[in-house]
Amino acid sequence: MAIRVQIYLFQARILFLVFVVSAERSDTRFLLTSNASSGARHSEEYCVMYDICGKRSDGKVLNCPSGSPSVKPDDMFSSKIQSMCPTISGNICCTEAQFDTLRTQVQQAIPFLVGCPACLRNFLNLFCELTCSPNQSLFINVTSVSKVNNNLTVAGIDFIITDAFGEGLYNSCKDVKFGTMNTRAIDFIGAGAKNFKEWFAFIGTRAAPNVPGSPYAINFRPSIAESSGMKPMNVSAYSCGDTSLGCSCGDCPSASVCSDYAPPSIRVEGSCSVRIGSLKAKCIEFSLAILYIILVSIFLGWGLFHRSRERNPAPRKKPMLNVMDGSELHSTNRPKDENLSSQVLEDVPQLINGVQLSIVQGYMSNFYRRYGTWVARHPTIILCSSLAIVLVLCLGLIRFKVETRPEKLWVGPGSRAAEEKQFFDSHLAPFYRIEQIVLATIPDANGISPSIVTETNIKLLFEIQKKVDGIRANFSGSMISLTDICMKPIGQDCATQSVLQYFKMDPRNYDDYGGVQHVEYCFQHYTSADTCMSAFKAPLDPSTALGGFSGNNYSEASAFIVTYPVNNAIDKEGNETGRAVAWEKAFIQIVKDDLLPMMQSKNLTLSFSSESSIEEELKRESTADAITISISYLVMFAYISLTLGDSPRLSSFYISSKFEGILLGLAGVMLVMLSVLGSVGFFSAIGVKSTLIIMEVIPFLVLAVGVDNMCILVHAVKRQPLELPLEGRISNALVEVGPSITLASLAEVLAFAVGTFIPMPACRVFSMFAALAVLLDFLLQVTAFVALIVFDFLRAEDRRIDCIPCIKISPSYADSDKGIAQRKPGLLARYMKEVHAPILSLWGVKLVVISVFVALALTSIALCTRIQPGLEQKIVLPRDSYLQGYFNNVSEYLRIGPPLYFVVKNYNYSSESRHTNQLCSISQCNSDSLLNEIARASLIPESSYIAKPAASWLDDFLVWISPEAFGCCRKFTNGSYCPPNDQPPCCASEDGSCNLNGLCKDCTTCFLHSDLYNDRPSTAQFREKLPWFLTALPSADCSKGGHGAYTSSVELKGFESGIIQASSFRTYHTPLNKQVDYVNSMRAAREFTSRVSDSLKIEIFPYSIFYMFFEQYLDIWRTALINLAIAIGAVFVVCLVITCSVWSSTIILLVLAMIVVDLMGVMAILNIQLNALSVVNLVMAVGIAVEFCVHTTHAFSVSSGDRNQRMKEALGTMGASVFSGITLTKLVGVIILCFSRTEVFVVYYFQMYLALVLLGFLHGLVFLPVVLSMCGPPSRCVLIDKREDQPSPASQL
Repeated sequence: MAIRVQIYLFQARILFLVFVVSAERSDTRFLLTSNASSGARHSEEYCVMYDICGKRSDGKVLNCPSGSPSVKPDDMFSSKIQSMCPTISGNICCTEAQFDTLRTQVQQAIPFLVGCPACLRNFLNLFCELTCSPNQSLFINVTSVSKVNNNLTVAGIDFIITDAFGEGLYNSCKDVKFGTMNTRAIDFIGAGAKNFKEWFAFIGTRAAPNVPGSPYAINFRPSIAESSGMKPMNVSAYSCGDTSLGCSCGDCPSASVCSDYAPPSIRVEGSCSVRIGSLKAKCIEFSLAILYIILVSIFLGWGLFHRSRERNPAPRKKPMLNVMDGSELHSTNRPKDENLSSQVLEDVPQLINGVQLSIVQGYMSNFYRRYGTWVARHPTIILCSSLAIVLVLCLGLIRFKVETRPEKLWVGPGSRAAEEKQFFDSHLAPFYRIEQIVLATIPDANGISPSIVTETNIKLLFEIQKKVDGIRANFSGSMISLTDICMKPIGQDCATQSVLQYFKMDPRNYDDYGGVQHVEYCFQHYTSADTCMSAFKAPLDPSTALGGFSGNNYSEASAFIVTYPVNNAIDKEGNETGRAVAWEKAFIQIVKDDLLPMMQSKNLTLSFSSESSIEEELKRESTADAITISISYLVMFAYISLTLGDSPRLSSFYISSKFEGILLGLAGVMLVMLSVLGSVGFFSAIGVKSTLIIMEVIPFLVLAVGVDNMCILVHAVKRQPLELPLEGRISNALVEVGPSITLASLAEVLAFAVGTFIPMPACRVFSMFAALAVLLDFLLQVTAFVALIVFDFLRAEDRRIDCIPCIKISPSYADSDKGIAQRKPGLLARYMKEVHAPILSLWGVKLVVISVFVALALTSIALCTRIQPGLEQKIVLPRDSYLQGYFNNVSEYLRIGPPLYFVVKNYNYSSESRHTNQLCSISQCNSDSLLNEIARASLIPESSYIAKPAASWLDDFLVWISPEAFGCCRKFTNGSYCPPNDQPPCCASEDGSCNLNGLCKDCTTCFLHSDLYNDRPSTAQFREKLPWFLTALPSADCSKGGHGAYTSSVELKGFESGIIQASSFRTYHTPLNKQVDYVNSMRAAREFTSRVSDSLKIEIFPYSIFYMFFEQYLDIWRTALINLAIAIGAVFVVCLVITCSVWSSTIILLVLAMIVVDLMGVMAILNIQLNALSVVNLVMAVGIAVEFCVHTTHAFSVSSGDRNQRMKEALGTMGASVFSGITLTKLVGVIILCFSRTEVFVVYYFQMYLALVLLGFLHGLVFLPVVLSMCGPPSRCVLIDKREDQPSPASQL
C-alpha cells in the first residue's frame, strides 16, 4: 500500500529563545567564574543578567552580564508578569522589553503544551525563573562573555537546577501529544528527548547563525560547591496528574484519574497446543490424530471380523435367487415350503433381470425412451430448434461488457465498507490519488544496501523531478501538468513528499543551504528549522520520504520515496478524474522510457506506480495470457474430438465409426461453447456485466462437465446391440444414462445457483453465469448432441468420410470393416473392469484405501486452519509488470502504514451535550474519550495496528480558542478575525522578513477565562469560531491554525444547528506488509470503534482506503463454508429426490465433502490464499466432483450381483467415461496453464485445477468404488416375470 501521508500542516518554528531574553545592565560588575566570591553577587534579590546589550547577526538578542540588585516593577508590569509567571512576585531581574520578548517567544511553544496545564506551567516556570526571578544570582552564573558593538554580552551560563525539577518537568510533558502531526510534543520542543538531561542538553546548545536555538550556551547543572554561595533552583514541579492542573489521560497516562482504565491488553489469538516430549502440536491436530487412530482401529477390527465371517460362514439357508438384500423380489430365509419351492422352480425360467427405479427415475426413463425414439426419427427438427434458441440468447452479446473496476467486483452494494466510503467521500473529501517513485540503491555482496543520501543521488533526484515537472498530457485538447492536478493544501505549491522539499524543490538552493549536511540536519530538525520547511509551508517528516532505515537513523536510508498526492473526485467519469488519468498515463510512459534506463545506468533501482496502474495492468493481464489460454482450449478440443472417436484403424480411418467420430467431437465442443455464449448473452442482454473470472473459468468448467456427459452418451450408444434399429439404440442409450446425466446436471446447476446468494459481486455473477451455462449445456446435450449422434450414425451407414461427409468411399472399404459391427469394449473399459476393479476388490487393498483416504481427509482438516485470507496483488499481475518491482520495494522500504480515519457522525457540540468531552483528549476531557482511547491503543500497535495518536481538529480548536494561546484566536476591535502577528495584514512580509506594521496592535484574544465554562465554548461561541479556525493559516506565532491540516476533516454544511454531521480524526496504521496484516488491521479497527461507540453512545466508524477491498476477507471463511455447505447440500437434496435413496445420496455427499476438504488441504500446502477466486474454484469443485461420483454410483445401483461384482460392472460401464471425459480432458488443458505469464493462472487455475482433477480421479475411481463394494446401497436389479405386461413408471426393464 502506498504511503498516503496527510501533509496539510504548517508547523510553527519552535525557537528556544525564551531562555535567552534575560539581560543585565552592562555597567554592573560581574564575575566570570563560579568560584569567585562575592556575597552580593550570589545572594537573594540579586541578578547576574539584566537588560539587552546587543544582537547577533541573525537578530537574536544577547543579555547584559550584571551583578545588580533586583528591581521592583510598577503595578501594571507586575500584573503582566503575574499573568504568565505566577511564581514570581515582588522584585524582578528583567525589563518590560525583555518580558515582552519572552512572551512573544513562548507563545510559539504554548500551542504544543496548553492541552496539558501542568506541563505548560512547569515549562513556563523554567524560563520565567531564568529570565525574571529576583533570586537569579542564586542559580545562574555567567561563565563567559563576548563583545558586541563594544558592549559586553553573555556568551555562556551555568543554570543550577535540581534533578527533581528536571524530572518533574520531563515527566509532565513526555506524553503530551501534538495531534496535528500525530506525534508527541516533546519531539518538537525537545528533539525527541528520552529524559530530562537530553532535553536540557538540547535547550542549552548554542545555536549556529540562522538556526533556531539559544544564542549562548547554557550548562544545566544539578549542584555546585557550597562555597560559591549558590544553590539549585527548586521551584515545585507540578505532576500531570495534579488535580488543579490535571491533564487528560492521553497526555498523562499515569494520572490517578486514569488508574481505573488499565492499558488495553494485547489480543492473543487462541493457539491451543499439546506437547508430547519434544513434539509440540496444535490441539486440533492432536485431536484429529486421536480420532484417526480410533476410527482406523474400529475399521480394522470390523474388517477382520467381517473377513473371518466370510471364511467361516455360519450354517444358514440361502435364498434361491441371487438378489441383493433390499431387493423388491420377495426372497427371504425362511423354512422351505414344498408348494412354494415348486412354484418358484416353475417360475424361475419365466424371470428376467430388471431394474426397479424410484418413482422419479421411472418417469424419467419413460420420458427418455419416448423422447429418444422421437429424436432418432426427427433429428433435424431437434437440432435446428435447439440451436435457434441458443443463438437467440447469443444475440445479447451485442450488449456484452466486462467489469474491471475492483470496487464493483469485490464489494457488494450493501457492503458496510462501501457505505462508509460513500459517506466519507460525500461528507468529507475523496481520498487523494497517489503517484509514487521509489529510487533505491542495490545491495552489495553482503546484502547490505548503501545509503541513498549522497550528493550524487540528491542531484539525480533533482533531474527526475525536472522530468516529472515537464510532463504534459493531452486531455480534450488541453495540456495537463502536475501543477494542474496536484494537491495544494496551503498556497500554490504541490504537496510533493520528497527530500527535495528541504531545498524548497529548487536545485539552486542545494549549495546555498549546505547540500547533504543540510539534509541530514533537517532529518533531526524538520519541525523547527526555517530552512527545512517545505515549499508548501509544512514540515516534511523524513519517514515519509525515505525508506530502508531502522529507528530514526534516516541517514542510513537506502531509498528515496517520492510521492505526488493528486486531487481526487467522487465522479470517476468526470473531467477531473480524466485529467488525472491522462497525466498518470504520461507519467508512467516517461518513467519507462526515460527515467528507468537512466537509473539503471547509475546502478540504482527505480520502481513506480500511479493511481490507475493496477486497473491498467489488470486490463493488460486479460490479454497477456490470451495465447496460453487459446492453446489450452485448442488442446482440449483436439483431445475431446479424438476421445469421442474410435481407436484409429487403417481400414476405417476415413469412416472412423458407424456411431461417431472426430466431426462429432468437434460438434460437441461447439455445443459446449454455444452454451457458454448463450449464458453470457442472456445476462448481457439484461444488463449484467461479465468478469475476467467468467471468461477464464466457465469454459473450463462447462467443458469438464459437458465432455463427460458426451462421452457417457456416446459410450452408452456403443454398448447397444447393433442389430437393433436406430430408434431402439438411441432410446435404450438415453434410458440407460439419461437419469444419471440429468441427476448430475441438475445437482451442478443447483450447486452453482446457490452461489447467487453470495454478496460478493464477482462470486455472485460467476455463479449466475455458470448455472445457466451448465443448464444450457445439459439441454443441448440431450437435444442437439443426440441429434448429431443420429446424423453421424447415418453418415457412417452411408459410407461418408468423417471430416468431409460430402465425400463417399467405395463399398470395398466398408466391407473390410465388418468386424466393427462386433464391437468389443475399449482398452480403457477393459482395464477398468479386468484390472482396476479386481485390484480394488482385494480386502487388503480396501483397508489401505480407506485408511489412506481418511488420513488425507483428517490431515486436510488440520491444514485448513493454516489457510490465510487475502489475494497478493503481485499474483494477479503479469509477471513482467512494472508493478511487481514496485510492490516488492513498498514491502521492503516503507516505514509507515496507510492513513486511518476515525469518522464521527452527528457530533453535538452544544454546551448541553457531553460529546465534546467524550471526544477530545486535552485537559477536562473524559479519560475514556475517543481520542484518549486511540492514544491508548497506539501503545500496543502489535494488536491494534494503530501507529500513533490521532490528529485531532477538536483538540487543536479548543487550544486555538484558549486564552493561554494568546497568539491564535484574536479579534479586531470590530469583532472580526485578527490573524497572528506574523501573517498579513498584521505583518508586511518582504524578502522573507516580517515587520510589524501596527495594524494588529489593538487585537485581543477572542476569550477570557471568564467567557468560557470549564474551558469550553458555548454553543454560539463554538458556532462562530469554528469557521475562523478552519480558515486560519498556521504560522510561527500560532501553529494550531486549522487551514490545510483540517480543511477536509469537518463538514460545515448544516453545522449551525449544533450538529456536525461528519468529522474525522486522522492517524496511521502500522506498516502492513502482508495480506493478513491488512485484514487483521481492519478487523482490529472495527472492533475498537465498536467498543468505543457502545461505551460513548456516539456513532463512530473507522475508514481507510483499502477497507473496501479487504472487507470480503473478514468473513471469507464464513462465506466459503456457507456456500460450500449449501452447494453440497443442494447436491444431496437433488440426489435424494431423484433416487429416493438416502443411502446413495449420503455416499455421494461424503465423497464430495472429502474432495473439497482435501482440495483445501492442498491449498494450505501450496500457500494458496482464501479469496474470491479460490471460493469460486471450491464451489466449482463441487460441481465437477459430482461427475466423478453420480454416474458410478448410479451404475452401481442398477447392476446385479454382489457388491464386488456390481463395483466391477460400474467401473467397466462408467469408469472409462469418467476417466477420459473429465480427468484426461482437464489434464491436457490445465497443464498448458503452467506456462502462463500471470501468476494468478499458475496458482489459482493450474495448481488448483490440477489438484481438483487428481483428487476427483482418486476419490471417484479409487475411494468411491471401495466404499461401494463395502457398504454400497442395495441393488435395484430385480427379477421380473416375463409374462407380465410392460412395467409401470416405477419399474423399467
